[in-house]
Amino acid sequence: MREPSDTAIGRRAFLAASAGLSLAGCQKQTPPAGRASLADVLTMDALGQAELIRKKEIQPIELVDAVIEQIERLNPRLNAIVTKIYDPARQAAKGAIPEGPFRGVPFLLKDLLASYAGVRFTSGSASLRDYVPKFDSELVARLKRAGLIIIGKTNTPEFGFTATTEPHLFGPTHNPWNLNRTPGGSSGGSAAAVAARILPMAHANDGGGSIRIPASCCGLFGLKPTRARNPLGPEFGDIMNGLVVEHAVTLTVRDSAALLDATSGPDLGDPYNAPPKLRPFLQEIGADPGRLKVAFSMKAPGGSGVHSDCGEAVRDAAALLEKLGHHVEEGAPQIDGKVYGEASATIWGAFAAATVEGAAARMGRKPNANDYEPINWASYQDGLRVPAWQYIQAIGHMQSVSRQIAGFFDRFDVWLTPTLGEPPVPLGTIHPRPGEQVTDFSKYSERLGQFIPFTPLANYTGQPAMSIPLYWNRDSLPMGVHFMGRFGDEATLFRLAAQLERARPWAGRRPPISVETTA
Repeated sequence: MREPSDTAIGRRAFLAASAGLSLAGCQKQTPPAGRASLADVLTMDALGQAELIRKKEIQPIELVDAVIEQIERLNPRLNAIVTKIYDPARQAAKGAIPEGPFRGVPFLLKDLLASYAGVRFTSGSASLRDYVPKFDSELVARLKRAGLIIIGKTNTPEFGFTATTEPHLFGPTHNPWNLNRTPGGSSGGSAAAVAARILPMAHANDGGGSIRIPASCCGLFGLKPTRARNPLGPEFGDIMNGLVVEHAVTLTVRDSAALLDATSGPDLGDPYNAPPKLRPFLQEIGADPGRLKVAFSMKAPGGSGVHSDCGEAVRDAAALLEKLGHHVEEGAPQIDGKVYGEASATIWGAFAAATVEGAAARMGRKPNANDYEPINWASYQDGLRVPAWQYIQAIGHMQSVSRQIAGFFDRFDVWLTPTLGEPPVPLGTIHPRPGEQVTDFSKYSERLGQFIPFTPLANYTGQPAMSIPLYWNRDSLPMGVHFMGRFGDEATLFRLAAQLERARPWAGRRPPISVETTA
Protein backbone atom coordinates (compact mmCIF):
# COMPACT_ATOMS: atom_id res chain seq x y z
CA MET A 1 0.00 0.00 0.00
CA ARG A 2 1.17 3.55 -0.77
CA GLU A 3 1.75 5.86 2.18
CA PRO A 4 -0.86 8.61 2.77
CA SER A 5 -0.33 11.70 0.65
CA ASP A 6 0.81 13.82 3.59
CA THR A 7 3.59 11.42 4.60
CA ALA A 8 6.36 13.63 3.24
CA ILE A 9 4.92 16.64 5.04
CA GLY A 10 4.64 14.56 8.17
CA ARG A 11 8.27 13.47 7.98
CA ARG A 12 9.43 17.08 7.69
CA ALA A 13 7.29 17.93 10.71
CA PHE A 14 8.83 15.03 12.65
CA LEU A 15 12.33 16.21 11.91
CA ALA A 16 11.44 19.81 12.70
CA ALA A 17 10.02 18.81 16.06
CA SER A 18 13.02 16.64 16.82
CA ALA A 19 15.34 19.52 16.10
CA GLY A 20 13.21 21.96 18.07
CA LEU A 21 12.28 23.96 14.96
CA SER A 22 9.01 25.72 14.07
CA LEU A 23 6.76 23.72 16.40
CA ALA A 24 6.77 26.18 19.28
CA GLY A 25 5.50 24.93 22.59
CA CYS A 26 6.44 21.27 22.06
CA GLN A 27 7.65 19.69 25.30
CA LYS A 28 11.20 19.01 24.15
CA GLN A 29 13.40 16.82 26.32
CA THR A 30 16.96 18.09 26.01
CA PRO A 31 19.90 15.91 27.11
CA PRO A 32 22.74 17.42 29.13
CA ALA A 33 25.58 19.13 27.28
CA GLY A 34 28.01 16.64 25.80
CA ARG A 35 27.29 13.01 25.15
CA ALA A 36 24.21 11.93 27.07
CA SER A 37 24.55 8.99 29.45
CA LEU A 38 22.40 5.97 28.78
CA ALA A 39 20.60 6.63 32.07
CA ASP A 40 19.66 10.08 30.77
CA VAL A 41 18.61 8.69 27.39
CA LEU A 42 16.28 6.14 28.99
CA THR A 43 14.27 8.94 30.63
CA MET A 44 13.75 10.78 27.32
CA ASP A 45 10.77 10.43 25.03
CA ALA A 46 10.99 8.55 21.73
CA LEU A 47 11.47 11.62 19.51
CA GLY A 48 14.23 12.76 21.85
CA GLN A 49 15.96 9.39 21.56
CA ALA A 50 15.56 9.45 17.78
CA GLU A 51 17.15 12.90 17.68
CA LEU A 52 20.26 11.61 19.45
CA ILE A 53 20.50 8.71 17.01
CA ARG A 54 20.05 11.05 14.06
CA LYS A 55 22.88 13.23 15.39
CA LYS A 56 25.00 10.08 15.91
CA GLU A 57 25.36 10.88 19.61
CA ILE A 58 24.21 7.34 20.34
CA GLN A 59 24.04 4.24 18.17
CA PRO A 60 20.84 2.19 17.82
CA ILE A 61 22.56 -0.93 19.13
CA GLU A 62 23.61 0.95 22.27
CA LEU A 63 20.03 1.97 22.93
CA VAL A 64 18.69 -1.52 22.21
CA ASP A 65 21.22 -3.05 24.61
CA ALA A 66 20.36 -0.47 27.29
CA VAL A 67 16.64 -1.28 26.99
CA ILE A 68 17.36 -5.01 27.16
CA GLU A 69 19.34 -4.39 30.32
CA GLN A 70 16.38 -2.44 31.74
CA ILE A 71 14.02 -5.29 30.92
CA GLU A 72 16.28 -7.85 32.58
CA ARG A 73 16.58 -5.68 35.67
CA LEU A 74 12.96 -4.62 36.08
CA ASN A 75 10.78 -7.24 34.46
CA PRO A 76 11.18 -9.88 37.19
CA ARG A 77 9.30 -7.47 39.48
CA LEU A 78 6.87 -6.10 36.90
CA ASN A 79 6.09 -9.09 34.68
CA ALA A 80 5.34 -6.66 31.87
CA ILE A 81 7.22 -8.37 29.00
CA VAL A 82 6.22 -11.96 28.24
CA THR A 83 8.07 -12.61 24.97
CA LYS A 84 11.61 -11.41 24.29
CA ILE A 85 12.74 -10.63 20.74
CA TYR A 86 16.31 -9.70 21.62
CA ASP A 87 18.32 -11.32 18.81
CA PRO A 88 16.19 -9.99 15.93
CA ALA A 89 16.19 -6.57 17.61
CA ARG A 90 19.97 -6.53 17.86
CA GLN A 91 20.27 -7.63 14.23
CA ALA A 92 17.89 -4.88 13.15
CA ALA A 93 19.82 -2.28 15.18
CA LYS A 94 23.06 -3.23 13.41
CA GLY A 95 21.46 -3.29 9.96
CA ALA A 96 19.84 -0.84 7.57
CA ILE A 97 17.09 0.78 9.62
CA PRO A 98 14.38 2.65 7.65
CA GLU A 99 14.74 6.43 7.73
CA GLY A 100 11.55 7.00 9.65
CA PRO A 101 10.82 9.52 12.41
CA PHE A 102 11.71 6.97 15.13
CA ARG A 103 14.76 5.47 13.48
CA GLY A 104 16.57 3.16 15.93
CA VAL A 105 14.15 3.57 18.86
CA PRO A 106 13.18 0.32 20.68
CA PHE A 107 9.50 -0.54 20.90
CA LEU A 108 7.27 -3.19 22.48
CA LEU A 109 4.23 -4.87 20.93
CA LYS A 110 1.25 -5.83 23.03
CA ASP A 111 0.62 -9.57 22.63
CA LEU A 112 -2.82 -8.97 21.13
CA LEU A 113 -4.04 -8.21 17.57
CA ALA A 114 -0.67 -7.16 16.14
CA SER A 115 1.15 -10.10 14.51
CA TYR A 116 4.93 -10.22 14.14
CA ALA A 117 6.08 -12.88 11.66
CA GLY A 118 7.89 -15.76 13.37
CA VAL A 119 7.12 -14.64 16.95
CA ARG A 120 4.56 -16.37 19.15
CA PHE A 121 1.18 -14.70 19.41
CA THR A 122 -0.82 -15.85 22.44
CA SER A 123 -3.43 -13.14 23.13
CA GLY A 124 -2.76 -14.04 26.78
CA SER A 125 -4.52 -17.40 26.31
CA ALA A 126 -3.29 -20.96 26.81
CA SER A 127 -5.34 -21.87 23.74
CA LEU A 128 -2.84 -19.96 21.57
CA ARG A 129 0.38 -20.66 23.47
CA ASP A 130 1.86 -22.44 20.42
CA TYR A 131 0.56 -20.15 17.69
CA VAL A 132 3.23 -18.43 15.56
CA PRO A 133 2.00 -16.20 12.70
CA LYS A 134 3.84 -16.14 9.39
CA PHE A 135 3.08 -12.50 8.56
CA ASP A 136 3.34 -8.99 9.96
CA SER A 137 0.13 -7.08 10.58
CA GLU A 138 -0.14 -3.90 8.52
CA LEU A 139 0.31 -1.87 11.71
CA VAL A 140 3.55 -3.72 12.50
CA ALA A 141 4.81 -3.12 8.97
CA ARG A 142 4.17 0.61 9.43
CA LEU A 143 5.87 0.62 12.83
CA LYS A 144 8.96 -0.91 11.24
CA ARG A 145 8.88 1.62 8.38
CA ALA A 146 8.83 4.35 11.02
CA GLY A 147 12.23 3.05 12.15
CA LEU A 148 11.10 1.40 15.37
CA ILE A 149 12.94 -1.72 16.54
CA ILE A 150 10.58 -4.24 18.13
CA ILE A 151 12.25 -5.78 21.13
CA GLY A 152 9.52 -7.81 22.84
CA LYS A 153 5.83 -8.41 23.47
CA THR A 154 3.88 -7.32 26.53
CA ASN A 155 1.44 -9.00 28.88
CA THR A 156 -2.31 -8.79 28.35
CA PRO A 157 -5.37 -10.44 29.91
CA GLU A 158 -6.79 -13.37 27.95
CA PHE A 159 -8.06 -11.92 24.64
CA GLY A 160 -8.00 -8.45 26.24
CA PHE A 161 -11.40 -9.16 27.79
CA THR A 162 -10.94 -7.25 31.04
CA ALA A 163 -9.53 -4.06 32.54
CA THR A 164 -6.72 -5.57 34.62
CA THR A 165 -3.73 -7.57 33.39
CA GLU A 166 -3.76 -10.87 35.27
CA PRO A 167 -3.77 -13.70 32.71
CA HIS A 168 -3.49 -17.20 34.11
CA LEU A 169 -1.04 -18.05 31.32
CA PHE A 170 1.64 -15.53 32.32
CA GLY A 171 0.55 -14.23 35.73
CA PRO A 172 -0.22 -10.65 36.78
CA THR A 173 1.58 -7.51 35.70
CA HIS A 174 2.42 -5.14 38.57
CA ASN A 175 1.96 -1.37 38.64
CA PRO A 176 5.33 0.42 38.91
CA TRP A 177 3.78 2.99 41.28
CA ASN A 178 2.73 0.26 43.71
CA LEU A 179 3.61 -3.36 42.92
CA ASN A 180 0.51 -4.62 44.73
CA ARG A 181 -1.82 -2.68 42.41
CA THR A 182 -3.02 -3.30 38.88
CA PRO A 183 -1.48 -1.34 36.00
CA GLY A 184 -4.89 -1.59 34.35
CA GLY A 185 -5.70 -3.43 31.18
CA SER A 186 -5.85 -4.72 28.75
CA SER A 187 -2.63 -2.93 27.71
CA GLY A 188 -1.23 -3.25 31.24
CA GLY A 189 2.08 -4.79 30.24
CA SER A 190 2.82 -1.97 27.80
CA ALA A 191 1.85 0.71 30.31
CA ALA A 192 3.91 -0.80 33.13
CA ALA A 193 6.98 -0.95 30.88
CA VAL A 194 6.65 2.69 29.79
CA ALA A 195 5.87 3.96 33.30
CA ALA A 196 8.95 2.17 34.65
CA ARG A 197 11.01 3.96 31.97
CA ILE A 198 12.08 0.78 30.27
CA LEU A 199 11.27 2.67 27.07
CA PRO A 200 9.17 5.75 26.24
CA MET A 201 6.22 4.26 24.35
CA ALA A 202 4.67 0.90 23.53
CA HIS A 203 1.90 -0.55 21.39
CA ALA A 204 -1.59 -0.73 22.86
CA ASN A 205 -5.12 -1.26 21.58
CA ASP A 206 -8.53 -0.28 22.89
CA GLY A 207 -11.94 -1.95 22.69
CA GLY A 208 -13.45 -0.56 25.88
CA GLY A 209 -10.70 1.61 27.33
CA SER A 210 -7.64 -0.61 27.04
CA ILE A 211 -5.32 2.28 26.11
CA ARG A 212 -6.83 4.84 28.48
CA ILE A 213 -7.34 2.59 31.53
CA PRO A 214 -3.66 1.60 31.90
CA ALA A 215 -2.57 5.12 30.99
CA SER A 216 -4.61 6.35 33.96
CA CYS A 217 -3.30 3.65 36.31
CA CYS A 218 0.34 4.22 35.32
CA GLY A 219 0.58 8.01 34.91
CA LEU A 220 0.93 8.08 31.11
CA PHE A 221 -0.69 9.74 28.13
CA GLY A 222 -3.11 7.46 26.33
CA LEU A 223 -5.08 8.45 23.24
CA LYS A 224 -7.72 6.24 21.64
CA PRO A 225 -7.92 7.38 18.02
CA THR A 226 -11.07 7.76 15.96
CA ARG A 227 -12.58 4.53 14.63
CA ALA A 228 -10.61 3.26 11.59
CA ARG A 229 -7.79 5.79 12.02
CA ASN A 230 -5.25 2.93 12.21
CA PRO A 231 -5.46 -0.31 10.20
CA LEU A 232 -6.40 -3.73 11.61
CA GLY A 233 -5.45 -5.71 8.49
CA PRO A 234 -4.80 -8.04 6.98
CA GLU A 235 -6.81 -10.22 9.37
CA PHE A 236 -9.55 -7.74 10.21
CA GLY A 237 -11.45 -4.93 8.55
CA ASP A 238 -13.06 -3.92 11.79
CA ILE A 239 -13.88 -5.63 15.09
CA MET A 240 -17.31 -5.40 16.71
CA ASN A 241 -18.47 -2.79 14.19
CA GLY A 242 -15.52 -0.55 14.95
CA LEU A 243 -15.17 -0.77 18.73
CA VAL A 244 -11.49 -1.78 18.60
CA VAL A 245 -8.69 0.59 17.60
CA GLU A 246 -4.89 0.38 17.58
CA HIS A 247 -2.36 2.88 18.91
CA ALA A 248 -0.03 3.19 21.94
CA VAL A 249 0.64 4.44 25.44
CA THR A 250 3.31 7.14 25.54
CA LEU A 251 5.32 9.22 27.95
CA THR A 252 4.65 12.47 26.09
CA VAL A 253 1.90 13.91 23.94
CA ARG A 254 4.18 14.63 21.01
CA ASP A 255 5.24 10.97 20.79
CA SER A 256 1.59 9.93 20.53
CA ALA A 257 0.97 12.46 17.76
CA ALA A 258 4.12 11.53 15.85
CA LEU A 259 3.38 7.82 16.08
CA LEU A 260 -0.20 8.29 14.87
CA ASP A 261 1.13 10.25 11.89
CA ALA A 262 3.42 7.31 11.09
CA THR A 263 0.79 4.58 11.32
CA SER A 264 -2.58 6.10 10.41
CA GLY A 265 -4.32 5.89 7.08
CA PRO A 266 -6.44 3.28 5.32
CA ASP A 267 -5.19 -0.13 4.29
CA LEU A 268 -6.20 -1.93 1.11
CA GLY A 269 -9.69 -3.36 1.45
CA ASP A 270 -10.66 -1.57 4.66
CA PRO A 271 -14.47 -1.34 4.99
CA TYR A 272 -14.36 2.39 5.79
CA ASN A 273 -11.94 5.20 6.64
CA ALA A 274 -11.65 7.79 9.39
CA PRO A 275 -12.16 11.41 8.29
CA PRO A 276 -8.89 12.73 6.84
CA LYS A 277 -6.73 14.89 9.06
CA LEU A 278 -6.15 18.48 7.95
CA ARG A 279 -2.41 18.37 8.64
CA PRO A 280 0.07 16.11 10.49
CA PHE A 281 -0.96 15.56 14.08
CA LEU A 282 2.52 16.53 15.24
CA GLN A 283 1.88 20.05 13.98
CA GLU A 284 -0.98 20.32 16.50
CA ILE A 285 1.54 20.12 19.34
CA GLY A 286 2.10 23.69 20.45
CA ALA A 287 -0.75 25.05 18.33
CA ASP A 288 -3.24 27.27 20.18
CA PRO A 289 -6.35 25.23 21.07
CA GLY A 290 -8.38 28.43 21.33
CA ARG A 291 -11.03 28.94 23.98
CA LEU A 292 -12.72 25.57 24.19
CA LYS A 293 -16.16 24.92 25.57
CA VAL A 294 -15.72 22.06 28.04
CA ALA A 295 -18.45 20.06 29.75
CA PHE A 296 -17.50 18.09 32.84
CA SER A 297 -19.28 15.36 34.73
CA MET A 298 -18.50 12.93 37.53
CA LYS A 299 -21.46 10.64 36.86
CA ALA A 300 -21.09 7.70 34.53
CA PRO A 301 -23.49 7.10 31.62
CA GLY A 302 -25.26 4.47 33.73
CA GLY A 303 -25.70 6.96 36.57
CA SER A 304 -23.17 5.49 39.02
CA GLY A 305 -20.96 7.69 41.16
CA VAL A 306 -17.18 7.53 41.50
CA HIS A 307 -14.52 7.37 44.17
CA SER A 308 -13.79 10.72 45.81
CA ASP A 309 -10.25 10.74 44.40
CA CYS A 310 -11.64 10.53 40.86
CA GLY A 311 -14.01 13.40 41.54
CA GLU A 312 -11.19 15.48 42.96
CA ALA A 313 -9.07 14.80 39.88
CA VAL A 314 -11.86 16.14 37.64
CA ARG A 315 -12.45 19.23 39.80
CA ASP A 316 -8.71 19.92 39.74
CA ALA A 317 -8.60 19.55 35.95
CA ALA A 318 -11.65 21.79 35.52
CA ALA A 319 -9.97 24.51 37.59
CA LEU A 320 -6.80 24.22 35.50
CA LEU A 321 -8.82 24.51 32.29
CA GLU A 322 -10.52 27.65 33.53
CA LYS A 323 -7.14 29.10 34.48
CA LEU A 324 -5.99 28.44 30.91
CA GLY A 325 -8.95 30.42 29.59
CA HIS A 326 -11.41 27.71 28.60
CA HIS A 327 -15.14 27.87 29.29
CA VAL A 328 -16.04 25.07 31.72
CA GLU A 329 -19.50 24.05 32.85
CA GLU A 330 -21.11 20.96 34.27
CA GLY A 331 -22.88 18.85 31.67
CA ALA A 332 -23.20 15.39 30.15
CA PRO A 333 -24.99 13.76 27.23
CA GLN A 334 -28.32 12.15 28.04
CA ILE A 335 -28.08 8.40 27.50
CA ASP A 336 -30.51 5.62 28.37
CA GLY A 337 -28.22 3.69 30.71
CA LYS A 338 -30.36 0.55 30.66
CA VAL A 339 -30.40 0.27 26.87
CA TYR A 340 -26.71 1.12 26.71
CA GLY A 341 -25.81 -1.55 29.28
CA GLU A 342 -27.92 -4.29 27.73
CA ALA A 343 -26.61 -3.58 24.24
CA SER A 344 -23.05 -3.62 25.53
CA ALA A 345 -23.53 -7.01 27.19
CA THR A 346 -24.99 -8.44 23.98
CA ILE A 347 -22.17 -7.18 21.77
CA TRP A 348 -19.41 -8.37 24.08
CA GLY A 349 -21.08 -11.74 24.64
CA ALA A 350 -21.29 -12.37 20.91
CA PHE A 351 -17.69 -11.25 20.48
CA ALA A 352 -16.52 -13.62 23.24
CA ALA A 353 -18.16 -16.52 21.42
CA ALA A 354 -16.63 -15.50 18.09
CA THR A 355 -13.19 -15.04 19.67
CA VAL A 356 -13.08 -18.44 21.38
CA GLU A 357 -14.37 -20.19 18.27
CA GLY A 358 -11.81 -18.32 16.17
CA ALA A 359 -8.91 -19.19 18.47
CA ALA A 360 -9.87 -22.85 18.47
CA ALA A 361 -10.20 -22.91 14.68
CA ARG A 362 -6.81 -21.25 14.31
CA MET A 363 -5.26 -24.15 16.21
CA GLY A 364 -7.34 -26.74 14.34
CA ARG A 365 -9.45 -27.99 17.22
CA LYS A 366 -12.78 -27.45 18.94
CA PRO A 367 -13.14 -25.18 21.99
CA ASN A 368 -12.30 -26.91 25.26
CA ALA A 369 -12.92 -25.42 28.69
CA ASN A 370 -9.43 -26.46 29.81
CA ASP A 371 -7.87 -24.05 27.27
CA TYR A 372 -9.61 -20.93 28.61
CA GLU A 373 -9.95 -19.05 31.86
CA PRO A 374 -13.22 -19.86 33.65
CA ILE A 375 -14.53 -16.29 33.49
CA ASN A 376 -13.99 -16.16 29.72
CA TRP A 377 -15.40 -19.64 29.21
CA ALA A 378 -18.53 -18.44 31.03
CA SER A 379 -18.65 -15.39 28.76
CA TYR A 380 -18.25 -17.68 25.74
CA GLN A 381 -21.15 -19.82 26.91
CA ASP A 382 -23.31 -16.71 27.35
CA GLY A 383 -22.32 -15.52 23.89
CA LEU A 384 -23.40 -18.77 22.26
CA ARG A 385 -26.95 -17.94 23.36
CA VAL A 386 -26.99 -14.53 21.62
CA PRO A 387 -29.16 -14.77 18.47
CA ALA A 388 -28.11 -12.89 15.34
CA TRP A 389 -31.13 -10.59 15.47
CA GLN A 390 -30.25 -9.53 19.02
CA TYR A 391 -26.68 -8.66 18.02
CA ILE A 392 -27.89 -6.58 15.06
CA GLN A 393 -30.41 -4.86 17.32
CA ALA A 394 -27.68 -4.07 19.86
CA ILE A 395 -25.56 -2.48 17.14
CA GLY A 396 -28.56 -0.36 16.20
CA HIS A 397 -28.97 0.76 19.82
CA MET A 398 -25.33 1.79 19.98
CA GLN A 399 -25.64 3.72 16.74
CA SER A 400 -28.57 5.64 18.22
CA VAL A 401 -26.37 6.46 21.23
CA SER A 402 -23.75 7.78 18.78
CA ARG A 403 -26.32 10.18 17.34
CA GLN A 404 -27.22 11.40 20.83
CA ILE A 405 -23.56 11.99 21.58
CA ALA A 406 -23.03 13.80 18.28
CA GLY A 407 -25.73 16.30 19.24
CA PHE A 408 -24.01 16.93 22.55
CA PHE A 409 -20.79 17.78 20.70
CA ASP A 410 -22.62 20.39 18.67
CA ARG A 411 -22.70 22.35 21.94
CA PHE A 412 -19.35 21.37 23.48
CA ASP A 413 -15.84 20.88 22.13
CA VAL A 414 -14.77 18.25 24.68
CA TRP A 415 -16.31 16.28 27.52
CA LEU A 416 -14.25 15.87 30.72
CA THR A 417 -14.81 12.98 33.16
CA PRO A 418 -12.69 10.73 35.35
CA THR A 419 -10.95 8.04 33.34
CA LEU A 420 -11.84 5.41 35.95
CA GLY A 421 -14.38 5.00 38.72
CA GLU A 422 -11.70 4.42 41.35
CA PRO A 423 -7.91 4.44 41.82
CA PRO A 424 -5.84 1.46 40.59
CA VAL A 425 -7.24 -1.51 42.50
CA PRO A 426 -5.17 -4.17 44.31
CA LEU A 427 -4.34 -7.20 42.16
CA GLY A 428 -6.99 -9.89 42.51
CA THR A 429 -9.79 -7.43 43.27
CA ILE A 430 -11.69 -7.86 40.01
CA HIS A 431 -10.24 -10.68 37.95
CA PRO A 432 -10.59 -14.22 39.35
CA ARG A 433 -7.31 -15.84 40.33
CA PRO A 434 -6.31 -19.27 38.97
CA GLY A 435 -8.45 -21.93 40.61
CA GLU A 436 -11.08 -19.44 41.77
CA GLN A 437 -14.57 -20.50 40.73
CA VAL A 438 -16.87 -18.16 38.81
CA THR A 439 -20.31 -18.53 40.36
CA ASP A 440 -21.98 -15.33 39.20
CA PHE A 441 -20.89 -13.79 35.89
CA SER A 442 -23.28 -10.85 36.30
CA LYS A 443 -21.64 -9.95 39.62
CA TYR A 444 -18.21 -9.96 37.96
CA SER A 445 -19.50 -7.73 35.16
CA GLU A 446 -21.03 -5.32 37.66
CA ARG A 447 -17.73 -5.04 39.56
CA LEU A 448 -15.83 -4.47 36.34
CA GLY A 449 -18.31 -1.75 35.39
CA GLN A 450 -17.66 0.06 38.66
CA PHE A 451 -13.98 0.27 37.74
CA ILE A 452 -14.44 1.39 34.12
CA PRO A 453 -17.77 3.26 33.87
CA PHE A 454 -16.58 5.95 31.42
CA THR A 455 -14.15 4.61 28.82
CA PRO A 456 -16.32 2.17 26.79
CA LEU A 457 -18.66 4.87 25.49
CA ALA A 458 -16.06 6.31 23.10
CA ASN A 459 -15.54 2.85 21.60
CA TYR A 460 -19.24 2.49 20.80
CA THR A 461 -19.46 5.96 19.26
CA GLY A 462 -16.08 5.75 17.52
CA GLN A 463 -14.93 9.10 18.88
CA PRO A 464 -11.36 9.93 19.89
CA ALA A 465 -10.70 10.10 23.62
CA MET A 466 -7.67 10.43 25.85
CA SER A 467 -6.51 9.96 29.43
CA ILE A 468 -4.12 12.61 30.75
CA PRO A 469 -2.10 12.16 33.98
CA LEU A 470 -2.76 15.45 35.78
CA TYR A 471 -3.40 14.18 39.32
CA TRP A 472 -1.86 11.86 41.92
CA ASN A 473 -3.79 10.93 45.07
CA ARG A 474 -2.58 10.79 48.68
CA ASP A 475 -1.30 7.26 48.13
CA SER A 476 0.92 8.54 45.30
CA LEU A 477 -1.16 6.71 42.71
CA PRO A 478 -1.80 8.38 39.35
CA MET A 479 -5.37 9.36 38.53
CA GLY A 480 -6.03 10.10 34.87
CA VAL A 481 -8.71 12.47 33.65
CA HIS A 482 -10.62 11.62 30.49
CA PHE A 483 -11.44 13.85 27.53
CA MET A 484 -13.70 12.82 24.66
CA GLY A 485 -13.68 14.81 21.43
CA ARG A 486 -15.76 15.06 18.28
CA PHE A 487 -15.65 12.22 15.77
CA GLY A 488 -12.53 12.55 13.64
CA ASP A 489 -11.13 15.42 15.70
CA GLU A 490 -7.95 14.13 17.31
CA ALA A 491 -6.43 17.50 16.41
CA THR A 492 -8.33 19.38 19.12
CA LEU A 493 -7.43 16.73 21.68
CA PHE A 494 -3.73 16.89 20.80
CA ARG A 495 -3.72 20.70 21.02
CA LEU A 496 -5.44 20.61 24.41
CA ALA A 497 -3.27 17.78 25.72
CA ALA A 498 -0.09 19.61 24.77
CA GLN A 499 -1.34 22.77 26.49
CA LEU A 500 -2.09 20.82 29.68
CA GLU A 501 1.27 19.06 29.45
CA ARG A 502 3.04 22.42 29.33
CA ALA A 503 0.98 23.74 32.23
CA ARG A 504 1.55 20.67 34.40
CA PRO A 505 4.36 18.46 33.06
CA TRP A 506 4.25 14.83 34.15
CA ALA A 507 7.19 13.19 32.35
CA GLY A 508 9.49 14.05 35.25
CA ARG A 509 7.35 12.12 37.73
CA ARG A 510 8.82 8.65 37.99
CA PRO A 511 7.61 5.66 40.02
CA PRO A 512 9.84 4.34 42.82
CA ILE A 513 10.93 1.26 40.86
CA SER A 514 12.27 3.49 38.06
CA VAL A 515 14.14 5.87 40.35
CA GLU A 516 15.80 3.17 42.44
CA THR A 517 17.10 1.26 39.45
CA THR A 518 18.48 4.17 37.40
CA ALA A 519 19.88 6.36 40.18
